[in-house]
Amino acid sequence: MKKGFGGMSIPNLLTICRILLTPLLVWLLLEKKLKAALVVFFIAGLTDGLDGLIARVFSQKTRLGAYLDPLADKLLLVSTFILLGIQDLIPHWLAVIAVSRDILIILGVSTLMIHHVPLEIRPSVLSKATTLFQLLTLFAVMGSWLFPLPSPAYSVLFVVTALLSVLSGIHYVHLGISLFETHRNRTDAP
Repeated sequence: MKKGFGGMSIPNLLTICRILLTPLLVWLLLEKKLKAALVVFFIAGLTDGLDGLIARVFSQKTRLGAYLDPLADKLLLVSTFILLGIQDLIPHWLAVIAVSRDILIILGVSTLMIHHVPLEIRPSVLSKATTLFQLLTLFAVMGSWLFPLPSPAYSVLFVVTALLSVLSGIHYVHLGISLFETHRNRTDAP
């Protein structure tokens, strides 16, 4: 296995870079510097794509990466949705739905871990589609100065992103309950 600096894998280093880019993105959004924020968001998105590609191609998947990668995504997306919502660049209802979904997932994973429920973190197809539409929505809004879309296109993006967020949230709640019940039945068995 190829390692990066200090024995850490290159995908994990890229994920840590994405985590470190989040405060910069937050600051740029607070300062309403959408052009610079879009560049930082794009770079963060590249690190997300690269870390997954390198991990698969060079067999550098790690347990740490399985936890860090979704955490980095959640930090980046939640921060961006909150700030764009506060600045009225996206509808408040969309920000609430997107952020609530991620909080629900984090609480669910935490609950399963506290109860020692075996858990393998793998995003579902629905979750990947949700993340894709969340990213597209955020890119479209932050990049509206560069490539403005017709007003109905933003509405469609907002609605599809919200629907996918709700559906994937429901899916993860169902999955979490199933894992918990299966674990409880195994531990209660004589």
